[in-house]
Amino acid sequence: MQPDIRLLFAILAPLAGAGLVMATGKRPNVREACSFLAAVTTFGIIASLLPAVLHGETLRFTVFELLPGLSVSLRADALSMIFAVAASFLWILTVFYAAGYMRSLEEHAQTRFNTCFALALFGAIGCAFSDNLLTLYLFYEIVSICTYPLVAHHQDEEGYAGARKYITYLTTTAKGLILPAMALIYVLSGTLDFASNIHTGIIPVSVHNGVITGLYICCLLGFAKNGIMPLHSWLPSAMVAPTPVSALLHAVAVVKVGVFSTVRVMLYVFGVDTMDRLNLGLPTAYFVSITILVGSIVALSKNNLKARLAYSTVSQLSYIILGVALLTPTAIAGGLFHIAAHAFAKITLFFCAGAIYVAAHKKNISELNGLGRAMPFTFGAFGLAALSMIGAPPVGGFISKLYMLVGALDAKSIGIVVVLISSTVLNAAYFAPIVYQGFFGKPSAEDAHHPHHEAPLAMVIPLCLTALISVLIGFFPDVFLNLAQAVVK
Repeated sequence: MQPDIRLLFAILAPLAGAGLVMATGKRPNVREACSFLAAVTTFGIIASLLPAVLHGETLRFTVFELLPGLSVSLRADALSMIFAVAASFLWILTVFYAAGYMRSLEEHAQTRFNTCFALALFGAIGCAFSDNLLTLYLFYEIVSICTYPLVAHHQDEEGYAGARKYITYLTTTAKGLILPAMALIYVLSGTLDFASNIHTGIIPVSVHNGVITGLYICCLLGFAKNGIMPLHSWLPSAMVAPTPVSALLHAVAVVKVGVFSTVRVMLYVFGVDTMDRLNLGLPTAYFVSITILVGSIVALSKNNLKARLAYSTVSQLSYIILGVALLTPTAIAGGLFHIAAHAFAKITLFFCAGAIYVAAHKKNISELNGLGRAMPFTFGAFGLAALSMIGAPPVGGFISKLYMLVGALDAKSIGIVVVLISSTVLNAAYFAPIVYQGFFGKPSAEDAHHPHHEAPLAMVIPLCLTALISVLIGFFPDVFLNLAQAVVK
């Protein structure tokens, strides 16, 4: 197979974009145009890979080799494309949204913000296209480092505290758990290259079961960006960042890097057969079920809108791991489809939260009474995205939850069925009141005398588009669903 250099270009495009943003920082319009150009170029290159991958090909490119079985190399397969397509497309919309948000609030350091944004996408796309555990680890750390300035953007005490917690959690777990696990896997296997399918894994069957189980636990907890409790508290703390960063963190780059890395290692380092043989699947599903339920319960208690969305993310990410951990083809496909379904819906919710703040300067749910009548597009989009989070038709989240429910029944796990149904009820309990208050609540006297209006079009158009796409992938799930089903073939 000929190496496909488009993989290298796909990760270099956002890196080049970061350089252009820095070079044009004193000219805001040109700076934003460079961000947009980098985002469109990245998506275009990734989209060009899609036909070959949908036809069953795996594309590869080796950047350089360190030792036999140890290289920095890239691959595009079905799992890569689910994450890469969603992340690169959403970056295009986020460029417009961020420009509207940052300019409306006259935020400082916008050049640094846009530069780090592009670098974070460089790391995220690198993770998506990693061909082995070493490459995945390197890009995983790049994402952590490049998003630190975004979390600390406001440069106040709260911002620095949130950023310190963020970087401490993510780098400590990666270095303390992933690095030693990676070294031992290389010693035992002679390679860190991901397996060619999800069944075999790369760890020899001769390795002691206790060692494999220990390595598995290290990898499950070491990628702490996946938000599994109790290593989740960095995620709500990162809410001190500007809303476009929160959208990036919770829908695209950071948390999806964590859950994608976890799933990649589960399926392509350990493999379905090994996980089934050592009975690692169902215990993992029940373990992350705690995060699903507790995260939803905590979300119910939060009055701050971004905090509620943050704990919703903590809960929702574990659906992806749960689906894969059930080890049935339908459940795995549902879990992987949820990577895309959650990305489009959750970025919509954060876009709406930012639009509400820009237009009305309101952060708390208790302050939103009647605001939906003044901001119908924003609250309408929020309602559609909330339906996806709940798992109600006809939005994308319904497809992923349906597949996971069927997969849980295939695995004969009634307990997981109960978890999925219970969490759906909890999702409805913390999202429905927001939409109801917005459209049917009585506005405060101040709001009645000084009515609000929609945020700038640069913010409203992206959030409407992401909400619309959430609906479209519910009606037409073929692209992401075909990729998810190709993984389990």
